[in-house]
Amino acid sequence: MTGPPDTPDRDALNAWVSGCANKDRTAFARLFAHFAPRIKNYLKRLATDDAAAEDMTQEVMLTIWRKAELFDPRQASASTWIFRIARNRRIDAARRAAKPALDPEEPLLQPTAETAPDDAAHAGEREARVREALKALPGEQVVLLRLAFFDGLSHTEIAEREGLPLGTVKSRLRLAFDKLRGGLDADDI
Repeated sequence: MTGPPDTPDRDALNAWVSGCANKDRTAFARLFAHFAPRIKNYLKRLATDDAAAEDMTQEVMLTIWRKAELFDPRQASASTWIFRIARNRRIDAARRAAKPALDPEEPLLQPTAETAPDDAAHAGEREARVREALKALPGEQVVLLRLAFFDGLSHTEIAEREGLPLGTVKSRLRLAFDKLRGGLDADDI
């Protein structure tokens, strides 16, 4: 590589990165002096403001120091490897910026309200009444109710699983609901 006298050649750049892998601070200082301004200018050309470009440059240089042992000169030159790190850092920053911030007032992010003691007692009583009403149903209707509401199967899936015609499944479920309605108060359903 030819260039101005202060421009190191490819072998020197590779040696500096190898020095960083061995935690050679002098090699890192040379690498930093050479690449930091170039990385910052590169990031600014990618529509990054000056402060963000400065921060990302620091992050890139820190990544180089920490990950220098991953550099393989057979796969890419030191410049290519370093600018790829900078490019990836910029992409990561753009992705983070594109994500919407979480709204702390979002109902799904709020803790669930504690159940009032009287509501819990009523729910327990209602559950006991429903259990008793289920005991009064014929076994085949209870099986179909469990498949539909506890296992979440559709009428068609229940018919296939139980080997029954679809109309039979529907009529048994309807009969079960009618019997449950007759045995429970309107508040229980």
